[in-house]
Amino acid sequence: MKIFQNSYKKPSETQTADNTINNFDQVNYLTITPNQDGQRIDNFLLTRLKGLPKSHLYNMIRRDEIRINGKRCKAFNRLNVGDVVRIAPVRLATRDNVMISDDFAKSLLSRILYEDDGLIVLNKPYGIAVHGGSGESFGVIEAMRFATGKKYLELIHRIDKETSGLLLIAKKRSALKELQESFRQKTIRKNYLCLVDGHVQKNRQLIQKPLLKYTLDNGERRVKVDKNGKDSSTHIQTLARFYIQNQAVSLVLASPLTGRTHQIRVHMKTIGHALLGDEKYQNNPKAAPVKRLCLHAYELFLADCTHPERPKSFIAQIPDDLAAYINPAWLKQTD
Repeated sequence: MKIFQNSYKKPSETQTADNTINNFDQVNYLTITPNQDGQRIDNFLLTRLKGLPKSHLYNMIRRDEIRINGKRCKAFNRLNVGDVVRIAPVRLATRDNVMISDDFAKSLLSRILYEDDGLIVLNKPYGIAVHGGSGESFGVIEAMRFATGKKYLELIHRIDKETSGLLLIAKKRSALKELQESFRQKTIRKNYLCLVDGHVQKNRQLIQKPLLKYTLDNGERRVKVDKNGKDSSTHIQTLARFYIQNQAVSLVLASPLTGRTHQIRVHMKTIGHALLGDEKYQNNPKAAPVKRLCLHAYELFLADCTHPERPKSFIAQIPDDLAAYINPAWLKQTD
């Protein structure tokens, strides 16, 4: 739904949405530029109100503390060039000086697998969130902005904090829109490597089970199979069956056909083969001992890529803590 500008008189104190907001204690008016054209208002706000819990942001929208061209809006409303977004005063729960070490910044830069005028492909390390918030003072995207000195860097998609591997970052708005649309149209395909508990009997299978998000009493978010959940499909291929400290383990290539939260983790649990190191969904005390979640975003394919220089596929090297268990010959079986 478009919030029309027809009779709206722009305030004199507006600033371009390309600039950083310097004072959150006052009402801010941001004028949308081509860099934000077509973006949902909630996603637009999340990139500018760092440290604000999502629940607070959506409450601000519901309480009419966010307006587009002087009118009430919904979280799903999309922005257009020339729109003016009004943001009421807000207190952000962030530290004034988030410390990102030079060594860490340099280590991220060394993980860049590919870069062109609109895209960065990163091999994300295990144990760092993709963005700050929810108890994280910063994530990959904030650290990359610091490391590169670029104001405009945006996540094209997300992977869990505990997951390593391929992460796409946009360097300009047009690349963000194009690649996010490719994800929506399912023309981008991703393969994950995972080590799971037990020997998976079938060489190939399609797991189709609806997934539903829910929250524990302590506020922790989880996902479960539920008939009221969203349709979810994962194709898996068993690459190897072996043992770690006398405990049965399988190496699985998982290809999610939908993009639900914790999809691979929950789907593997439902067939009796939870991921090793999964503190949320793996509860076999006899499972092989590992020191991390054994899930790695290994391959990514851009089927409809039109960029003249951009490759149509990427592979992220397996980190040492997982590679210790994997025979490289097993990976030659992948499709």
